[in-house]
Amino acid sequence: MTEYGRGPGSEPWHPEDPLYGDQGWGGQQAAHGQGQYGDQQQSYPQDPYAQQYQNHQQYPQQPYDQQQHQQYGQQPQQNHQQYGAPQQDPYAQQQGAQPQYNGGWDTGQQTAMPYGAEPQDPYAQQPGGYDATQDYYGTPEAYPPPQPPGRREAAPEQQQHQQQEQHQQQPSTDWDPDEPQEETHPFFTGADDPAGREPRDGDEDPDDDGSRASRRGGKTKKKKSRSGCACLVVSVVLLGGLGGVSYVGYTFWKKQFGAPADFAGTGSGEVEVEIPEGSLGYDIANILRKKGVIKSSDAFVAAQNDNPKGKLLQAGVYLLKKEMSAASAIDLMLDPKSQNAFVIPEGTRNVQVYEMIDKRLELKKGTTAKVAKTKAESLGLPDWADDNPDVKDPLEGFLYPAAYPVAKGSKPEDALKRMVARANKEYENVDLEATAKKYNLDGPWQVLTVASLVQAEGLTHDDFRKMAEVVYNRLEPDNTITNRKLEFDSAFNYLKNQSKITIGSKEIRTNPDPYNTYYHKGLPPGPISNPGMDAIKASLNPTTNGWMFFISLDGKKTDFTKTVEEHEKLNEKWKEQQGLG
Repeated sequence: MTEYGRGPGSEPWHPEDPLYGDQGWGGQQAAHGQGQYGDQQQSYPQDPYAQQYQNHQQYPQQPYDQQQHQQYGQQPQQNHQQYGAPQQDPYAQQQGAQPQYNGGWDTGQQTAMPYGAEPQDPYAQQPGGYDATQDYYGTPEAYPPPQPPGRREAAPEQQQHQQQEQHQQQPSTDWDPDEPQEETHPFFTGADDPAGREPRDGDEDPDDDGSRASRRGGKTKKKKSRSGCACLVVSVVLLGGLGGVSYVGYTFWKKQFGAPADFAGTGSGEVEVEIPEGSLGYDIANILRKKGVIKSSDAFVAAQNDNPKGKLLQAGVYLLKKEMSAASAIDLMLDPKSQNAFVIPEGTRNVQVYEMIDKRLELKKGTTAKVAKTKAESLGLPDWADDNPDVKDPLEGFLYPAAYPVAKGSKPEDALKRMVARANKEYENVDLEATAKKYNLDGPWQVLTVASLVQAEGLTHDDFRKMAEVVYNRLEPDNTITNRKLEFDSAFNYLKNQSKITIGSKEIRTNPDPYNTYYHKGLPPGPISNPGMDAIKASLNPTTNGWMFFISLDGKKTDFTKTVEEHEKLNEKWKEQQGLG
């Protein structure tokens, strides 16, 4: 049985064995047959000089002279006689393959050596023999003396294995459990040699006193000082890393699960905020945050989700306050009083829209009208817009009545472009072209003109449909009642930029302006106002009852008639009410 720490025989390793104790180079080496690295085969051939020394240690019970005589005292003649003897040559293993493990300890000799037998002289097997009295290391050209096994160069992995084995082979009597163990890693010891090897012969070590402690590292106090500094540095790094990880984790938790940042209260001051069309929750929140109304977008979106009416927020201009809580901002935006949108009522003329824009943007009167006149072609009008020179304003009918975000500091052309774009979008949703063909009109432009007349004269949706029928009936070629004249007061008021109910008969029938429908047949050159969608749809779907006339006696209700006689009766009644009879 061959185990670590046991000999090849049945007897245990006795403490009197020379190897029981210090494993360093002190005149003692590994036991007979045991390699420097325990069970591991050496990666280089066995050194015959090391075998010589091992043989000397293997038989301590013989006197030195006798042992030396057995090993070195043989004559050259004996060596000469043994040279040709059929014995195993230990150097054949050096020149060839490594000796295979056969159950014994590898010494470079035959494993099965009888106990007590006289050891073979390794020099007797050398060709030519050796003279024991000759000094083989005294000449300059000789090989250097063999180094102790503990100081030989070896591969890094073998050196590490050697250190571990030496530590395990330390006798139990040298270990003191109360003595603190020294660090061996180069990081803590401060050693320059990463393998932790002992200094070689000739290396300078001023603190080496020849003691075992000096050979095993020495400088105990200095190493402990370096070890303490290293531990302190490692502790600081670990604590810093732990603190950084904790901070990142807390920030992540607060962002994911903590309440979003928010102001408290209803705020102060006043700020105008424009919300573009199509803006959603986070879009609105980002605009408010940049204006200083709310503190964070997350707080606003959370408050919007909590409010049952939060999804009803629309585009427009709002008058809000600085540093409001998200919930207060939503409540105020839902209140119509906070909405500061620019609203164009249905049927409003362009001249009125221009004045409203000047006032909103605090511009000089007439500024927007001048921009509309000089930049009309660059504001986005459709291709079917009529360029008739008789048209007073090509933008009439295209400043679609709706609410627009016209914030202070913006340009008037920006507002006009928005209104034209909105009109184009709305008109694309209805089939103006089909209606024009149905009633023999010159394209969508004239359908829009009909809608503007209906919008200016009517009051309700029913009025719009009946008035649209009146327009189409009077435009018929066989109309002999009015001779294809519309005779709408609203068109005359448009050319005069007025809104009169009572107009003198002489004035209205003698004015040759193209917009005077009492003087000219057919439709005016263009729209006379900006009709709403209700009036436009009524113009697309008029009634078919044969209405030819209408009049409002009290300004609240419109009466429609089919014949001239019915209309004259209502007209006389209206003159009496006005005191014109």
